[in-house]
Amino acid sequence: MLHSTSNRRDFLRSTAAAGTLMPYWFLGKNVRADETTSKNDRPHVGAIGVGGRGAEVTQWAAKFGEIAAVCDVDRRKAERAKVAFGGKPEIYEDYRKLLERKDIDLIVNATPDHWHTAVNIAACKADKDVYAEKPLTLTIDEGKLLCKVVEQTGRIVQVGTQQRSEKFFQTAVELVRNGRIGKLKQVWVALPYFTTKGGPFPKQPVPPELNWDLYQGQAPEHDYCPQRTRGGQFRWWYEYAGGIITDWGNHHVDVAHWGMDCELSGPTSVEARGLFPNPPGPEYFNTPDRFFSRMAYPNGVEVLYFASLSQRARFGDDVGKHEETSPEQVAWLFGKDAPEEIKTCNRDGVMFIGEKGRVFVNRGGVYGKPVEELKENPLPADAWRAYPSDDHMADFFECVKTRKQPVAPVQVEHRTITACHLTNISLRLNRKIAWDPEKQRIVGDDEADAWQKRRQRAPYVVNA
Repeated sequence: MLHSTSNRRDFLRSTAAAGTLMPYWFLGKNVRADETTSKNDRPHVGAIGVGGRGAEVTQWAAKFGEIAAVCDVDRRKAERAKVAFGGKPEIYEDYRKLLERKDIDLIVNATPDHWHTAVNIAACKADKDVYAEKPLTLTIDEGKLLCKVVEQTGRIVQVGTQQRSEKFFQTAVELVRNGRIGKLKQVWVALPYFTTKGGPFPKQPVPPELNWDLYQGQAPEHDYCPQRTRGGQFRWWYEYAGGIITDWGNHHVDVAHWGMDCELSGPTSVEARGLFPNPPGPEYFNTPDRFFSRMAYPNGVEVLYFASLSQRARFGDDVGKHEETSPEQVAWLFGKDAPEEIKTCNRDGVMFIGEKGRVFVNRGGVYGKPVEELKENPLPADAWRAYPSDDHMADFFECVKTRKQPVAPVQVEHRTITACHLTNISLRLNRKIAWDPEKQRIVGDDEADAWQKRRQRAPYVVNA
């Protein structure tokens, strides 16, 4: 039998205060693996959205907590998750019912993008800490609401931008912020080229195990087709996401901001263009797969943000093939002043360019002369250092205990995803926009500023 919520929380609070006899989920990696410790002393986790990525991050959470409940609008996915965790978790279709449980200590939220903010806000208000998958929000306005709620409730929210817990990226930003490439001038942020070519997709009957109305949530109502829910394909519909610009963008733009030391600021202007491989219409994917965004920042650094057109290993699926980008399209996309090197870029990652050198980083490694020189010329003891996390989920659980801010807090990741949203706004309006990062508003363009929000379908309106 599980301990009561009050008994378990009283125990955790008292042991944290005493500094002794802490449950193993609070301690180091070696102690965490001690299976002799009672599992009833571990926090109880509710997983909301357990298909695909959700199943993966819930497995990460299971290293440190007991998966007590799983929730998905597709009952097949919820049932698979229940089996994966020993048949013990209770199944829910509606996340609000799961959040009513007082014995649930924290939430793993891996729903589609258009549900992220509603679930995160509701979890915080229900006194649950949250591991929130990226992209953090569907709109800029949602980020403002979420930041407000997190501040008001004092909940710990870790955003799933796990590159902040990886050594390659920490090394890169430490080199840049400690001046090893001189004054920073420009940053290139290259995303993978995922094809969004696909359609027309015919209407199909809604599967009996899927609550299609609840899945659509705040998004406009549409006929069902599997491509709106299957795998990660929901990301290629603007109704539910922001395409590659917000998906991988939340990862790589985050690293750019980290190295630029502007994590709580943002661009002052954004000018973006994109290529849409499909005709308009509700039967087709409707996000661009190739784009270029030029962003200016208050510290004088320029960010060039784009899809890597010549990436060696292109990403796609069985619904379409990557289109070759014609010379005329390349010229239109990048304009006259973009460096030739980015037009033929063949990898994703982040390039920091300074007056004295360059550093490039991606999930494969960190490269450049300053990296090669580290062995003979390490950073001094008083150098600026990145937050010391080597396990993103472990950092979240540790912060749940200590109440310190995690490596990827909401306030920082809201600013990251804002830059991505601004790119989408500029691209879709086909014009340059000016952004005031202090007031968080688009300046001199009321139409563009209104795009900080989207029209929401009742009764699924997101509010604080």
